[in-house]
Amino acid sequence: MAVRLSSIAVSDLCIGKPALRSLSAGSATVADALSALKRFDESYISVWSCDHSVRKRKAAAGVSDIDQDSSCRCIGRVCMVDIICFLCKEENLLNPASALQSPVSVLLSKDSGLVRHLEPSASLLTAIDVMLEGAQNVVIPRPQRQKFAQRASLKSTFHNDREYCWLTQEDIIRYFLNCVGLVSPTPNHPINSLNIINHADVLAVGYDDPAVSALPLIAQAYVKQTSVAIVDEGGKLVGDISPLSLNSCDETVAAAIKTLSAGDLMAYMDCGRPPKDLVKLVKKRLEEKNMGALLGLLEDDSGISSSSSNSSSSDEDSSTGSGRSGRSRGHSARAVSTSDAIVCHPWSSLMAVIMQALARRVNYVWVVEEDCTLTGIVNFTGMLRVFRERLRPMAEAENPHLNHTPIHA
Repeated sequence: MAVRLSSIAVSDLCIGKPALRSLSAGSATVADALSALKRFDESYISVWSCDHSVRKRKAAAGVSDIDQDSSCRCIGRVCMVDIICFLCKEENLLNPASALQSPVSVLLSKDSGLVRHLEPSASLLTAIDVMLEGAQNVVIPRPQRQKFAQRASLKSTFHNDREYCWLTQEDIIRYFLNCVGLVSPTPNHPINSLNIINHADVLAVGYDDPAVSALPLIAQAYVKQTSVAIVDEGGKLVGDISPLSLNSCDETVAAAIKTLSAGDLMAYMDCGRPPKDLVKLVKKRLEEKNMGALLGLLEDDSGISSSSSNSSSSDEDSSTGSGRSGRSRGHSARAVSTSDAIVCHPWSSLMAVIMQALARRVNYVWVVEEDCTLTGIVNFTGMLRVFRERLRPMAEAENPHLNHTPIHA
């Protein structure tokens, strides 16, 4: 039986997704965000602005139809990439301990459109539209649960007695993969015929360039959900520094970014613990620069963990990876090996590219020629735009009065 596009709601894509962990924009610090990311083993922590006095005033006034979301809104998200980039600022490198006590709001993007709220009944097309308008995460209320289950849950997941979850571009791409008939035969077309290869807006640095010079590009790649290519003198792709792989590190990688080349940083971040020779090189260069505070960040065994001082694991454990100290390398292993960037060719089919990206848990695939020369990048945003145009005639056929607004890049 054919799936009716109009019957697909965002709630259908949220089944089984975990509740968001959250921090308060008014009281949490950068250190709180760092602690939460490690404690809950999360890639992202949502940040909420809540004014419960609004709800109390409405209740006191006898208003029965209280909008439960009006006094609590998710205004952003934070991850390890935000913290690392924040610590790499010159003023924070001199005193990282003090920087960690800054309010969590300093980590939030000024672009409020990166996070959007939608009701569970909103259509799949609406979710695609808001993502094409720039939203990275769409916040959806989860189904209401029994009171006893609510009491058993952690308070950090509830806002006005409701729990929420993220909906991402990856979730929608996976849905289309499971319902490929909706967009067939588009997935079989080569990507160079779909006009989704971005040739102009490719972020790249040289292998021997200072890693710190890649920081502005890493910040851009994080927002665009792409990556920073590492290329040789001939323009051939040799690897990349992905925000996803950086997000799997801990805060001590800020020291490596400050002292290493882009190529060495790629090796430092690769699966498993950082090579001992690179750790020694980082420490030596920090000493030469009289950056004792940052050196302390790298060597502190308490409070702020060091990715190089996770003691008592064998060399075999190090080679397989054990996590941000505990988490970091576990996620890096499942996501990206920075020295083995995921690539395709201009003639690769869209389906093949989707399968590559989903298998490696990334939002992009580099496009290279036969000699490995970097020629462009394909990401989920471009794929969603293609699918949206493919679905438009179906949506109009189901609802001729549907008013479609243009989607801007």
